[in-house]
Amino acid sequence: MPNPLIDQAGLPAFHLIRPEHVEPAINASLAACRETIERLTQEIALPTWENFIEPIDEMDDRLNRTWSPVGHLNGVLNSDELRAAYNACLPKLSDYGTEVGQNEALFRAYQAVAALEHLDGAQRRLLDNALRDFHLSGVDLPPAQKARYKEISQELSQLTSKYSENVLDATNAWSKLIEDPARLEGLPESARALARQNAAQQVKDGWLFTLDMPYYLPVMTYADDRDFRFEMYEAYGTRASDQGPHAGRWDNSEIMERILALRHELAQLLGFAHFAERSLATKMARAPEDVLNFLNDLADRSVTQARQELAELEAFAREHHGADSLSPWDIGYYAEKLRVHRYQISQEELRPYFPVSRVLSGLFGVVERLFGIQIQEVEPFDTYHPDVRFFEIRDLLSGALRGQFYLDPFARQNKRGGAWMDVCANRMHTIRCDQIPVAYLVCNFTPPVGNTPSLLTHNEVTTLFHEFGHGLHHMLTKVDYPGVAGINGVPWDAVELPSQFMENWCWERESLDLFAAHWESGRPLPEDLYQRMIAARNFQSAMGMVRQLEFALFDFRLHLEYDPARGGRVYEIIEEVRDQVAVIRPPAFNRFAHGFAHIFAGGYAAGYYSYKWAEVLSADAFSLFEEKGVFDAETGRSFLENILEKGGSEDAMTLFVNFRGREPNTDALLRHSGIAA
Repeated sequence: MPNPLIDQAGLPAFHLIRPEHVEPAINASLAACRETIERLTQEIALPTWENFIEPIDEMDDRLNRTWSPVGHLNGVLNSDELRAAYNACLPKLSDYGTEVGQNEALFRAYQAVAALEHLDGAQRRLLDNALRDFHLSGVDLPPAQKARYKEISQELSQLTSKYSENVLDATNAWSKLIEDPARLEGLPESARALARQNAAQQVKDGWLFTLDMPYYLPVMTYADDRDFRFEMYEAYGTRASDQGPHAGRWDNSEIMERILALRHELAQLLGFAHFAERSLATKMARAPEDVLNFLNDLADRSVTQARQELAELEAFAREHHGADSLSPWDIGYYAEKLRVHRYQISQEELRPYFPVSRVLSGLFGVVERLFGIQIQEVEPFDTYHPDVRFFEIRDLLSGALRGQFYLDPFARQNKRGGAWMDVCANRMHTIRCDQIPVAYLVCNFTPPVGNTPSLLTHNEVTTLFHEFGHGLHHMLTKVDYPGVAGINGVPWDAVELPSQFMENWCWERESLDLFAAHWESGRPLPEDLYQRMIAARNFQSAMGMVRQLEFALFDFRLHLEYDPARGGRVYEIIEEVRDQVAVIRPPAFNRFAHGFAHIFAGGYAAGYYSYKWAEVLSADAFSLFEEKGVFDAETGRSFLENILEKGGSEDAMTLFVNFRGREPNTDALLRHSGIAA
C-alpha cells in the first residue's frame, strides 16, 4: 500500500494515516530534501529566485505537508502508538533543521539571490528573514559550536514534547465520580448533563468530572460544595508536578530547569546575553527594556484598580454569604455571584442564545460583510473524527477559491486542551505549483448533550472568533511565497492582531443580531439582556489584566534573568512578580509553571507579552471601526488589504500605519478594558 503521508495529491488522507506510516514518510521526505539541496548547491552556478529559491520552497512545502497531519493528529487524537512515532521523528526533524540552518553553501546561495535586482518587496522580505535565520541557526559558528547547537536543538525538541505529554497525561489521569447529587448544588443543568453523559459513556452511575475545561470551569464557577471546588483546583493547579494527587508521576520540574538551561546556552552560543534577547531578534519589540517598560506601565495603570476590585469582591462575599476570607478556589465562585448581583447576568443565562451552528453562521456573516468573502461547508470530506467539519472560503464577487479549513470544535479524551489554529498547507504559487492555504481550527467546547445542541458561553464565542482571526490571516493572504504568506514571517508580537481584532464583533449589537438567538424558540437576544452583558463586559477587568501581566512578566524575567549558577529560580521569580502585580496569591502547593505549556512547549518563550502587545494593536485598529461604523465596507477592505492579505511580506509596524494612519497607542486598550487612564 502507498504511504498516505507521501502521496500528497490534495488534502490529507486522514482515514488512511496510521502510526506506522509516520517514520518511513519522514525518512523519505528528509532524504529527498537533502538530495534537492545537494543538487541545487552543486549544479546552480548563478542562483536566482526561479532556479533556486522556488525549488527550495517547493521542497520545504512537501516536507511540511508530510509532517503537518502528523503533528495535528498528535494534538487532537493522541495515542501511545502515534506519540511514539511522533517522538521518534522529532530528533530527525531537529537535526535536519539545524543542518539546513548551518549549510554554508545554501547560505551563500541565498546571499547571492538577495544581491540581485528586480526582486519584489515580498521576495526581499523573505530573503532578509532567511539570512537572519541562518545567523540564528549558527551558520557563522566554528565547527565545535555548530555541533553543540545541533545537540541543544535536538534535546530541546524532545524536552518540550515530553513537557506537553506530561501535562496531557496528568490531565487525563484525574477524574472525579460524584454519586451524591447534593454535591452538585449550584451547578447549572448543562454541566450536570455533560457529567452524567460522561459517566454513562464510561458505564458508571453518577456524574463524572475531568480536568477538561467544560467540566472544570463550571465547578469552579458554580459549585456550592467548597471541598469539591478545592479538590478540582488542587488537581488542576498541580498537574505534571511534585504536588497534588499525582505528585511526582508526570513531574515537569527537571524538564523545566533543563529547558531553561539549554535555551540560555543556545542564546549565548549565538552571541546573545540571554534567551530573552534571542527571542526579540524576530519580534517587533527591539530590546528587553522595551518589553519590561511596556508591561510595567500597564501594571502601574492596573494594579490599584485590581486591588479595589478584589476588595469589593471580599466585601460582597462577607456581607451576602458570610465568607470571612477568600481562597483562590473561591474567587470564581463569588465573582460569578457578584456579577449576577450587580448586573443580573451570568454566562449560563447567555448560553442558550449561542448554539454553535448559529454562531458559526453568524461568524461567517460577519466576515462576509467585512471582507467580501463567502464561506460554505463541504461534504463529504476525509476526516479523522465525526465531530470535524470542513469549509471553503471564496471571494463573494468572483467566486475564486481563497482557502479551506477544518473545524474540530469539541473537547474529548486524548485531545490537547485549549484552542488554536495551525497550518495544514500554505499558499504558494510557482511555475509548477498553485496551492491555496488550508488551516486547522481547534477548540474544546462542550459537546452536544442528548438532544441539546452544543451551546456556547459568550467567552467561548469570543474564543471561536479569536481563532478564526488567525485562520483569516493564514487563508486570505495574497502573498505567493510561503515564508512570508499568511502568518509566516509575521513577528510573534504582532501575530495576535487579527485574532484579538475579531473578538470585537462578539460585543456589537449589529453583529450579534446575525447569530445570537435562542436555540429552541429562535428568539433574538433580548435588548435588556444585551445591555446587561455590555454593562458587565469589564467586570473585574483590572484583575484580568494583572493576571495576564503576571504571566507575561514571569515568562520574560524567567528567560532574562537565568543564571547557570543559580538555576531557573522558577518559583522564586514568580513570587517576586506576584509581589509586584498579583492581587490573588495561590497556595504554596500551586504549580502553575508546571502546566504553562505556552512557554515551555509552545512558541511563547520570552514572548508571552505578545498577547498584550498585540492587544494594543487590535484595540487601536478596532477604534477606527468605532469611528467609521462596525461594518464600514471601506475600512474592512483596508484591513483586508493592509493586514490580512499582506501576511509577513512587509514590516508589521508599516502595515499597521498603512491601515490606521499612525502608530498605535494604549488609549483604546485601556478604554476597552474599562481601566482608568
